[in-house]
Amino acid sequence: MQVLSYLIPISLFLGGVGLVGFLYTVRSNQYDDPEGDAQRILSGQYDDKPKT
Repeated sequence: MQVLSYLIPISLFLGGVGLVGFLYTVRSNQYDDPEGDAQRILSGQYDDKPKT
């Protein structure tokens, strides 16, 4: 049971790091182009298998 005294703070710290990383990506506008992605999927302009 003493191992929980180590694991709980470590898991809270890692969860906080993940939350800070997520908030950074949201505030730096990395999720701003949902319309462009939808249009790119339907467009025939981009080829799955480009010629090499």
